[in-house]
Amino acid sequence: MTELPLEQVRTLLAVVDEGTFDAAAAALHVTPSAVSQRVKALEQRTGRVLLRRTKPVRPTESGEVLVRFARQLARLERDARGELGMSGAGEPTRVSVAVNADSLATWFLGSLRRVPRRPRLSFELRREDESQTAALLREGLVMAAVTSSPDAVPGCSVRPLGRMRYLPVAEPEFAREYVTGPLPRVLGEAPVVVFDRRDDFQDGFVRRLGDGTGAAGALRHYVPTSEGFVEAVCAGLGWGMVPEAQAAGPLAAGRLVHLAPGQWVDVPLYWQQWKLDSPALAAVAEAVTAAAAQALRR
Repeated sequence: MTELPLEQVRTLLAVVDEGTFDAAAAALHVTPSAVSQRVKALEQRTGRVLLRRTKPVRPTESGEVLVRFARQLARLERDARGELGMSGAGEPTRVSVAVNADSLATWFLGSLRRVPRRPRLSFELRREDESQTAALLREGLVMAAVTSSPDAVPGCSVRPLGRMRYLPVAEPEFAREYVTGPLPRVLGEAPVVVFDRRDDFQDGFVRRLGDGTGAAGALRHYVPTSEGFVEAVCAGLGWGMVPEAQAAGPLAAGRLVHLAPGQWVDVPLYWQQWKLDSPALAAVAEAVTAAAAQALRR
């Protein structure tokens, strides 16, 4: 069986993290020639091109597999050192998680309060759309992710968290001015608030109401924060799909109205994480799933 020399695997990770062969050489305290030779040897051993020689360097699909392996190996090594009480054991354990903006703004941060204070953990949260968080797992950039994908990333486990419900809402005066006819038509013409240029959630709702075609209005306001998105809708800039938890208060206060009572969209969320016997990761997973069971719809 062909082995993967750990020195070569760690060198590959250094090149990806540092962005260039020269920077990786400086980080590893070796020559750029040595870095290049290790990467070439690993490519020959695996029979695959592992890096795209761009600026910065990027891993190929095969390279991502080895980068993820290298990060998991580093995590296991840190856990082992901590259990053995070796030098550096007093440092907090870093847990990196990709989370969508709406979960961050509603229930996810509260879940971290449930994590035991020992061992000491340092959280690194990366905000990304729920349809994209799995890509960060695939690249080995995070250890876990809240994602809308039920398909496990290679080397990861997956469990359902629940469903986040979204309501089509608008400011009352906005609704009186624009919502004066069949919803598929008026919502396809009225100003709309969207998260960013990749956000087609509002378009999907319009298609769902109609015949499967069409889109939200051409006049779009891009607001790339969950809290700002809600405030933009409350301010009357446009209509939008707002998480039920964030819409509840403004609806009760009369700042928002439900444009289509009985109509909503439920987005299923899943927890994916590396398949590692890591006490830190297990503690976070338990806290997140417990919080999701209370905050999300089943």
